[in-house]
Amino acid sequence: METDNSVFARLKEQLAALTDEHGLMGEHLHITARGLSPQEAIGNPEGRDYPILKGKEKMMEALFRGARGQAFTDMCREWSGSIGDVLKLDLRNNFERAVFVASLNSVTRSLGLTEKTVHCRDDSPERCGTEFLQMLHDERPEGRILLVGHQPRILERLSPYFHTSVVDMDADNIGKRFFGVTVQDPEETERLVDQADLLLVTGTTLVNGTIVNFLNREKPVIFYGITISAAAKILGLRRFCPFGL
Repeated sequence: METDNSVFARLKEQLAALTDEHGLMGEHLHITARGLSPQEAIGNPEGRDYPILKGKEKMMEALFRGARGQAFTDMCREWSGSIGDVLKLDLRNNFERAVFVASLNSVTRSLGLTEKTVHCRDDSPERCGTEFLQMLHDERPEGRILLVGHQPRILERLSPYFHTSVVDMDADNIGKRFFGVTVQDPEETERLVDQADLLLVTGTTLVNGTIVNFLNREKPVIFYGITISAAAKILGLRRFCPFGL
């Protein structure tokens, strides 16, 4: 099994290679990463139960050559530096990993290598749940799904049609029922993975280091969201984000 260190080593290697290839290291270009307010990040969706609206997560945004790249994290503050500074980060905590991931998304977006690196807004998160349901109905009309990360609109749409389980790292959610499904503790992840036919995994697992639990599985895995936009391409992972900007 890969470790978070090996995953980020591959991502750092790719960013360093792109920096060399396009001569970015020597240019006086800087990335500024800052936390966005909930309204800046996702606008005003009808549902008010998203983690970012409840203050459980923050959105880091990096800006490079006018291209925006974002990443969800539970550790957020101002940061500014060059691409060389990004490559020097130890990535020892969620804050540094969020800076790196947002920056990777921004740089690859500026080079035309990545798309949908900015979160959808207003009614799009709700529409995303409907798109998820349609995609799964088309691909597999039945089966057991494990949703990693309590994304309320996805869960709301899937739970009436699929046997759905959920794990989430937010202690306030664990043990509570949403749309008929009880949120499980992350300690139950391996058991639920074994039982599932399909894993739907939040890209935020890249920032919090738990992504390694969902790589190289002998069952389909779909990562969702903007955080994992560049990493999904680099690592060859399937990603679903229909309304990302």
